[in-house]
Amino acid sequence: QVQLVESGGGLVQAGGSLRLACAASGGTFSRLTMGWFRQGPEKEREFVAVITWISSTPSYVRSVKGRFTISRDDAKNTLYLQMNNLKPDDTAVYYCAARRTPGVATTPATYEYWGQGTQVTVSA
Repeated sequence: QVQLVESGGGLVQAGGSLRLACAASGGTFSRLTMGWFRQGPEKEREFVAVITWISSTPSYVRSVKGRFTISRDDAKNTLYLQMNNLKPDDTAVYYCAARRTPGVATTPATYEYWGQGTQVTVSA
């Protein structure tokens, strides 16, 4: 059983930056596909970014390309999301998720493990 704990959320002004972290335990982190998702007020949970364990080449939703960077430190069992040039539309609860199946996956239902989420609020 994999446990995921996010941290790093907060309140930031538009144009600012935040770095989210997701600490994993209970599994072989280096063999997990890791993703970030978010859910804004009255919105469905949406894919943000994913990084697999077979290839470290990440994938992003179009709206965050060039602003967000997903990375992983397998030695520390930790996933990161560096968020720059934040916009009010980025306001959401951000979740990290993991799955043992390799490959890029953008659908929440395909992930087996989820963190509790961390709130990111971007003011105009």
